Amino acid sequence: MEGAKDADDDRSAITVQVKFSGRTLPVSLPMDATVADLKSLLQPLTNVLTRGQTLICKGKVLADKVSLKSVPITKGSKVMLIASQGLHQGDGPITKDAASQSISPRKILDTKQAQVSHTRTNVEKSRSERWKLTGVVALSECHLEAMPEEVWSCGHSVRVLDVSNNLIRDVPTKVGDLKLLNKLLLNANNITDESISWEGLSSLKSLTILSLSHNYLTMLPSAVGTLTSLCQLHIANNKITSLPDELGLLNQLQILKVDNNRLSSMPSSIGNCRALVEIDLSCNLLVDLPETVGNLQDLKALILRNNGLKSLPPTLFKMCCQLSTLDLHGTEITNDFLRQIEGWEDFDERRRSKHQKQLDFRVGSSGVFDEGADDDRALK
Repeated sequence: MEGAKDADDDRSAITVQVKFSGRTLPVSLPMDATVADLKSLLQPLTNVLTRGQTLICKGKVLADKVSLKSVPITKGSKVMLIASQGLHQGDGPITKDAASQSISPRKILDTKQAQVSHTRTNVEKSRSERWKLTGVVALSECHLEAMPEEVWSCGHSVRVLDVSNNLIRDVPTKVGDLKLLNKLLLNANNITDESISWEGLSSLKSLTILSLSHNYLTMLPSAVGTLTSLCQLHIANNKITSLPDELGLLNQLQILKVDNNRLSSMPSSIGNCRALVEIDLSCNLLVDLPETVGNLQDLKALILRNNGLKSLPPTLFKMCCQLSTLDLHGTEITNDFLRQIEGWEDFDERRRSKHQKQLDFRVGSSGVFDEGADDDRALK
């Protein structure tokens, strides 16, 4: 990182040229700003949490409380920004390659599948008849570029439609003709905001599971609030920047997975989804959570790792009396901070009891107890 004072306003501001992972980022801030102020400005530009940033000038680590003018950072000064591994928000530090390339949120299909030249939409008649008989349309990993027309002819017979891991782009309005559909798996395709018909999806009043993970979505429309039978909503690994207030209308929702997106906030209406048992918001850009999360008394697992979180709802431990799994690794929140929240003792007892049961039955545990967040010593 190289810094230089502005020529026009030499006494009041400084522009710092931040060099990080092959990129140069100009950052302007007051002359009396501290190193901590600079780190705060760097977080949204690099995705590296402030506590994961180390700034080095002339072989010395710059302390957070030091002012830039006292370093001093002048023309010709060289300062390095070093990121600690794992201490980032979103899907990782923004590098030169990440900034210059268009990264697909879907990495499941291999190269051979992506090069399929012909759409496989012709389905044998015997298979179509079997779909009607069983109610299950299983077309995962079939190299499809479009929904087979035979699917629509099955109409009310279909209970499960699995077209995951294909090359499908369009989800047409006629999907709404599958009136009794319970489970719709559309994950790992080429679906965009423009190519999916939420008008059609809104007609699926019996839908309990919807998976749209690993696609190209940037938003979730208000129409999702009409799917009031939903128990599971999977929209991970997209580029979604916000969730609608209508999400709060899903009062039967038990599992919400929105990890690896670009959320900077959550709607307060999330507190109306009182059936929620598991929420995964990891690898986003969240700095806080609405206090209404404390309304989720059935919540058992809250995954928040790799966000910019600095605080939690004050009633989280006290009101969410079923909570036993909390992952805050890679955030600004440390174990010492957690221990100061009201209700922490009861939460700690629940999670230790869960861990012991896993050990007793040898299920889902490595034997090492996870405190749920990073220790303060990890900052040093």
